[in-house]
Amino acid sequence: MSNRYVIILAAGKGTRMKSKLYKVLHPVAGKAMVDHVVTQVEKIKPDFVETVIGTGAEKVRDLLGDRTKYALQEEQLGTAHAVLQTEKDLGDKEGMTLIVNGDTPLFTADTFEKLFTYHEKQNAAVSILTAHAEDPFGYGRIIRDQKGNVSKIVEQKDASDEEKLIQEINTGVYCFDNKMLFENLHSVNNENAQGEYYLPDVVSILKSQGEKIVAYQMDDLSESLGVNDRVALSQAEKLMQKRINEAHMRDGVTIVDPESTYIDADVKIGNDTVVEPNTKIFGKTTIGSDCLVGLGSRLDNATIGNGVNIISSTIDSAVMHDGSDIGPNSHLRPKADIGEEVHIGNFCEVKNATVGARTKIGHLSYVGDATLGTDINVGCGVVFVNYDGVQKWHSNIGDHSFIGSNSNIVAPVEMEDHSFIAAGSTVNKDIPKHAMAIARPRQTNKENYWDRLPLSKSEEWK
Repeated sequence: MSNRYVIILAAGKGTRMKSKLYKVLHPVAGKAMVDHVVTQVEKIKPDFVETVIGTGAEKVRDLLGDRTKYALQEEQLGTAHAVLQTEKDLGDKEGMTLIVNGDTPLFTADTFEKLFTYHEKQNAAVSILTAHAEDPFGYGRIIRDQKGNVSKIVEQKDASDEEKLIQEINTGVYCFDNKMLFENLHSVNNENAQGEYYLPDVVSILKSQGEKIVAYQMDDLSESLGVNDRVALSQAEKLMQKRINEAHMRDGVTIVDPESTYIDADVKIGNDTVVEPNTKIFGKTTIGSDCLVGLGSRLDNATIGNGVNIISSTIDSAVMHDGSDIGPNSHLRPKADIGEEVHIGNFCEVKNATVGARTKIGHLSYVGDATLGTDINVGCGVVFVNYDGVQKWHSNIGDHSFIGSNSNIVAPVEMEDHSFIAAGSTVNKDIPKHAMAIARPRQTNKENYWDRLPLSKSEEWK
């Protein structure tokens, strides 16, 4: 097998995006477009990958790191000029070179593999990746001779009426004999309306030399979508979401309404998990088997065990262990770690806290900067008062403790195992084992208080 090289063109500024963000860094399903391209390229295990960068170069380097080599195109002088920037690393190498754009996030490793294989089998100078388009308007047309070899590529504006009827279009992806590519790049001129050096001109030069030019037609036109503006970005997002959701469903995940379910590219979900409508799952979230992700939930970089129920809640950079449940309308904030079989009810918030197994936090409570042991009952309206206006303080609650409703725990507080807080208490001192803390005024009843009120004189209120 010949050596395989890949050049990713990612130097264009993308003015039509009208954005401060470099074009290839715009996300599709939670990953930058150029990251999608590199991820698919990595799957075919090429011998060498180089990315041509320009505007926003450092941000692309920061994102991709050492997954690729880099070549800088300081001036945007066209695609042929961009490829030429890699000559120092690739110019004298024997093998095949795949050239793909960094703003085409939908291409798959399978398509790249098939193009490489076809190119090698055909022993061609260049293989053009093409697709069938029902409506080919705006695309370059592939003109073939009677033997099926490519005669030329004709752009929409230059095509005759007969050529415009052709439905095989150029996707802008090429596989070149590497040495032939670099031997002819210097022959490309910029005698065109834009004054740029275009890569397809290398195809024409090789054709004029009598070299073999072929085209490989892939199955799915949608893979070739290039993103040049926000409209195309939304189209890519929709296509990617369809692909992602279908892959999860084929792996045994039930997605009740794929049209309203958003799942990022790096999310992992176990089988027999059910995802209800209007759910959004972001980042590197992992979800185990036999879970329920209920209507309207939002998970971002969450780690979810097996058999977990999430009902209409938000989980952000937090962990839920096996058999736990939450919701509706509760929020796990970063560094919340929810133990096995823990119950967190409605309208609760947990942040930077560890909650031990089988503990119950029923409703309307805030647990922040705390460590809770096992088998604790946290009553309604409990607040861990963790911030004094200058710094955060931590509280520790022992196993089998009981915290009565409407209590405030003014950190730092240490509750030992089997201790109690009476409902309505504000506690700011440690509680020893088996003790109950009561921190509230003694009840006083004022007799005949009603007689002091103006309403007492009204016949309606007597």
